[in-house]
Amino acid sequence: MVNERQEMLEKSATLYFGPWYRRSPFFEATRRAGCTSYDIYNHMYLPAYYDDPETEYWALDNGVTMWDVGVERTVQVAGPDADRLIDMITCRDLTKCAVKQGKYMLVTGPDGSIVNDPVLLHVAENTWWMQLADSDAGLYALGVGAAAGLDAEVTLPDVHPMQVQGPLSAKTLEKLVGPAIFDIKYYWTEAFEIDGIPVVISRTGWTAVVGYEIYLRDPSRGDDLWERILDAGKPYDIRVTPSSDIRRIEAGIFDWGSDITLTDNPFEVTGLERLVEEQEADYIGKDALERIRGEGVRRKLVGIEIEGAKVEQPTQYWPAFHDGECVGHITDACWSPRLEKNIGYVWVPIELAEPGTTLDLDTDVGDRRGTTAVIPFVDPNKRVPAA
Repeated sequence: MVNERQEMLEKSATLYFGPWYRRSPFFEATRRAGCTSYDIYNHMYLPAYYDDPETEYWALDNGVTMWDVGVERTVQVAGPDADRLIDMITCRDLTKCAVKQGKYMLVTGPDGSIVNDPVLLHVAENTWWMQLADSDAGLYALGVGAAAGLDAEVTLPDVHPMQVQGPLSAKTLEKLVGPAIFDIKYYWTEAFEIDGIPVVISRTGWTAVVGYEIYLRDPSRGDDLWERILDAGKPYDIRVTPSSDIRRIEAGIFDWGSDITLTDNPFEVTGLERLVEEQEADYIGKDALERIRGEGVRRKLVGIEIEGAKVEQPTQYWPAFHDGECVGHITDACWSPRLEKNIGYVWVPIELAEPGTTLDLDTDVGDRRGTTAVIPFVDPNKRVPAA
């Protein structure tokens, strides 16, 4: 495949485009843009490779990039009991989440586990959108609502997200929706029309840089929207890319399914503890999470810095050893061009979770030495995206 590194090709195989997986309204545009590899995510094709990840990283960090993330399936919860249903399935207190406001949400299971971690948008009165990570959490919400006898409809509406990310993203979108783009606060939304194409724009993204997610509401206009954004970004050398694993790992953003799964709870994941908000309302998993809050946890997902040559993605689960004993595993790792070191996440026992713990790693490129580290690796207070 054009541009792909040999070590990446050795970790991949041909994926045929058939009718059994869903395509986003931007799929053909990604083919024109030169995408050569796709993943399967939420039963859809996710663009995975266009060009060198480091080149794309710097384009994101210094300019503007656009991505097809239609795989973030939009689950809509609407109706008289929609607020109650949303409150039931998360450990966050949403009673003060205003219309047009968004939240990073944890969907919780009865044992306090993490069922999903979508971006949640309160798009209208009694109407919420969950932008799902890779699991069927919409069916979970449907089951909870039905079992509780709530008057709330859970559907998959024709809402299709894409992302425009980078410090020049606002200037790009200003050409399409005017100066109102600068009025959208971090984790808030606004509705617009772009040449008659209905969209909702939120100031969110999987990067922790300034960026926006654009939710197409008319799937027949996917190509039109894509080309208009591409044209608007030409003065800023806009680049079509996949999502950046490098930037999200630097920022301490987790991937449901690889870093965190249904077997984990928020108190075990560095940075997610804050989302278990104390509240009067009941929700699924509350008793378990309050018990865990009091008892503490036995393991923790923390950062790690890895010695040696550049780590090439995608990585596998690499066993981690301490004093000759296997104590956990790496979930994701990458080379950070900004920090000029390999970084990633590792599961370890709580007694080894403090920064500075040395671990021996059994990787698919040989033995490596790693040291636990604080996450996020950069901009811990999210000043960049909130600026």
